[in-house]
Amino acid sequence: MTPAAVSASPGISHGPSATQSVPGLSMIRATDPAIAELISKEAQRQETTLELIASENHTSPAVMAAMGTCLTNKYAEGYPGARYYGGCEFHDQVETLAIERAKQMFGCKFANVQPHSGAQANAAVFMACMEPGSTFASLVLKDGGHLSHGMKINFSGRYYNPVHYPLHYDVSHKDFERIDYDAVEKVVLEHKPKMLLCGYSAYPRTIDFARFRAIADKVGALLMSDVAHIAGLIVGGAHPSPFPHSHIVTTTTHKTLRGPRGGLILTNDEELAKKIDKAVFPGMQGGPLMHVIAAKAVAFGECLKPEWKTYSAQVVKNATALADALTKLNYRITTGGTDNHLMLVDLRKRSEALTGADASKWLEKCGIISNMNGIPSDPRPPKVTSGIRLGTPALTTRGLKEADMSTVATFIDRALSAGLAGEAEFTNTSAQIREDVRTLCERFPLPH
Repeated sequence: MTPAAVSASPGISHGPSATQSVPGLSMIRATDPAIAELISKEAQRQETTLELIASENHTSPAVMAAMGTCLTNKYAEGYPGARYYGGCEFHDQVETLAIERAKQMFGCKFANVQPHSGAQANAAVFMACMEPGSTFASLVLKDGGHLSHGMKINFSGRYYNPVHYPLHYDVSHKDFERIDYDAVEKVVLEHKPKMLLCGYSAYPRTIDFARFRAIADKVGALLMSDVAHIAGLIVGGAHPSPFPHSHIVTTTTHKTLRGPRGGLILTNDEELAKKIDKAVFPGMQGGPLMHVIAAKAVAFGECLKPEWKTYSAQVVKNATALADALTKLNYRITTGGTDNHLMLVDLRKRSEALTGADASKWLEKCGIISNMNGIPSDPRPPKVTSGIRLGTPALTTRGLKEADMSTVATFIDRALSAGLAGEAEFTNTSAQIREDVRTLCERFPLPH
């Protein structure tokens, strides 16, 4: 695709601010102008839009720079001190530094920094700890789980036997839409799974890891905690730690950790650590992406700085403020609010005609980036949904605070109201909302 064939995002100015922040863009442009143009446009899009997808964030320039180094030129199959290729002296040191920082972050004894993604980390744990056909217990995707937690079209559902525990579905219950821990115990006692899995992609409340461990112990199951979404909050003390309760912890290294796209596996058990290492390499993958591992190390170093606690606390404060502001504008937040970085917005209270698919489309045209998301017991299909998922990690990285969340909520409501009013009204209103969004973004430039 040529640059001319790529349409510019509506309302995005192509001034120098964002493009100048892209490392090596001039070099790329000299070699491949088509790719350079696309990267430039994406930089402009990120600079001038409000990122509210809960699983996304803005990395530091140092993290991005680490990924673009000569470390990408080297194979390093194996582990530090035990490689299958020569020339790995400095790669060993890079990986060791990433491992030590990961252990320090989570207060655990063993870490594998090689997984390419969170889903791949989960797959490695499954391979290490279960046989094909083994039973494990998890929350189903439609209620806030993850596709790698037992979805039938995923490896986890095809090669293993998932059984699912429920939320509280009774609207009159004080814990409506929250995890039903008594039901978790009932499912575990009935099915006696090899593994009990907690940690979710769309669950806005604090996870009781101690309660999960007590349930797992009743049948001798391993407790695996997938903390991909809340890892950064855990490191910053804004969410309870899965240690010492969990046997194994998996996470991504982006999202609230604000690192590069990648995965991480943690444990305190030496024997489990050995099994996990073998499952990652050679079980799941060959050579690790050493440039990405270097970027992980940089991000972990940032997480260990005192200011990370301030950042994590602010993420939660902002999420609470945004949920409260949307509630005042007649939107229903599932579970009645949030304890972490994300919220699920049930759009039906605002209008029965409003779907997640329409809402996310209209918001994007106004410069507000979200994703449609099912809500618990959603009557609509996954490609339509009754809700959207919103998160505050990226906005917090830009420097927005609680008072700014009211402004963001107003933008959201204006965009959705205009969409509901019809195409003509939306056309007239969306351009002004887009300009207002861009003005707010200029007040809080990206950190590069």
